[in-house]
Amino acid sequence: QVPLVESGGGVVQAGGSLRLSCAASGRTFSGYAMGWFRQAPGKEREFVAVNRWSGTTYYADSVKGRFTISRDNANNTVSLEMNSLKPEDTAVYYCAAGRIKPWNYQKRDEYDYWGQGTQVTVSS
Repeated sequence: QVPLVESGGGVVQAGGSLRLSCAASGRTFSGYAMGWFRQAPGKEREFVAVNRWSGTTYYADSVKGRFTISRDNANNTVSLEMNSLKPEDTAVYYCAAGRIKPWNYQKRDEYDYWGQGTQVTVSS
């Protein structure tokens, strides 16, 4: 059973918006940070944003000011609102959860649970 299930991907024109959602399946993530990574073709999976259990959020410089992460602890969900999308945002977006060290929030190894990913394509 996949512990995290993403939804909301799709195709959008540059400058448009999309909202991704991620729901926990089969377990709760109380005390865990929940975040998003993305992987473009031929590239490494990279950090996008994370929302720690405390509510503190961190963003990659490339999405700061355009993307907003939010979570609903009661319902074990995390969302990513993406605005002013650019072609370079095209990637498979993965939801992740982990008991991360705050200074390592960008490292994939800090996250123990992953979703299967959802495709986001931004056309120019």
